[in-house]
Amino acid sequence: MDNQFLIDSEYLPAEALARKHRLETDPSSRKNHMEYLPGMEQISSDIRKKVIGQMNAYDYSAYSARDVRAALQHETCSIEDFKALLSPAAEPFLEQMAERARIETGRHFGNTVYLFTPLYIANYCENYCVYCGFNCYNHINRMKLTLEQIEHEMQVIADSGMEEILILTGESRSQSDIGYIGEACRLAKKYFRMVGLEIYPVNTDEYRHLHECGADYVTVFQETYDSDRYETLHLLGHKRVWPYRFDAQERALMGGMRGVAFSALLGLSDFRKDALASALHVYYLQRKYPHAEMSLSCPRLRPIINNDRINPLDVHEKQLCQILCAYRIFLPYVGITVSSRESARFRNGIVRIAATKVSAGVSTGIGDHESKYTGKESGAQQGDEQFEISDSRSLSSMYQDITDEGLQPVLNDYLYV
Repeated sequence: MDNQFLIDSEYLPAEALARKHRLETDPSSRKNHMEYLPGMEQISSDIRKKVIGQMNAYDYSAYSARDVRAALQHETCSIEDFKALLSPAAEPFLEQMAERARIETGRHFGNTVYLFTPLYIANYCENYCVYCGFNCYNHINRMKLTLEQIEHEMQVIADSGMEEILILTGESRSQSDIGYIGEACRLAKKYFRMVGLEIYPVNTDEYRHLHECGADYVTVFQETYDSDRYETLHLLGHKRVWPYRFDAQERALMGGMRGVAFSALLGLSDFRKDALASALHVYYLQRKYPHAEMSLSCPRLRPIINNDRINPLDVHEKQLCQILCAYRIFLPYVGITVSSRESARFRNGIVRIAATKVSAGVSTGIGDHESKYTGKESGAQQGDEQFEISDSRSLSSMYQDITDEGLQPVLNDYLYV
């Protein structure tokens, strides 16, 4: 395992430290990451086989400048064209890709950029994912908001003018059960037009319940589509079960969710293959569920508490821009979100080319929106953040900057009747 991911655990009791060491060094001590755990729903779907088959067969070194030129000339971008646009051979063509992406974005999304903000309501986690600040062996301040605290945080956010919220938890069923998350959704519907969820994957009936409570869409990061690499990074907990996570978006659609969002965390494995798999995951599900709204994001690794050495490896801004442009050309109707993991400069530029949605007024901690939004210290306990953000602009600042770019910020485009 990469040393860059290991977290200082000197504070752990001897028994816990010994277990952590076994998980890191002895693969036989871990559960099979391809086997479902009790209670996990298994669905019959051919999507995973298609995506992984294409990813495993992808040899990006085989593509040439000629392939890239041909891809850019085609009116419709095929899977083979997309593979060429993701390859190293496409890097010298970034300006041409950006122009093509800009045209596609304008054609399908006009001059608009959507705004939302995340709200973390709990940071308890039962997984040992070695790169994540919430992981169960990381020594951070844990907190779960009460329903009263959740509503207060929502009031503060809504008072800023925000109309879309993304509710997040750590991956702990015992601390953040479906009933708790459902009540958070019911509260959110009082204050926001659009409610998203980024929680642990659940079964179809549970997604149906959360949709009935008010959730509109679900975001799930596969983290990496390389199942072998996934096994070395997710050592404990329900998240370790790779296929259950893969099928989460399809279960959400089966449960009635209006939309689903996809992503790999770039920098965990071969980023070109992960980018290919992410887009193909959308591509195949889009054809199976044509009524659903789908979106992609492109997060890179960020430093976490107790490990500031974590970085996105060879995924630099140039490579990130290439991936986002390729996404737009291949999937012209799909929304693309760029989070506050990226710098203000990068986000200001990419919304003019390929991105259609950005976060604003972001906190990845628990219970601190009042202090961040109003400057008032509530005196209440706060939970630590999942990762460091790069762009900390408020909604008003983000709104103004988007306007200055000649674009139209959009807070909501849904009316319920």
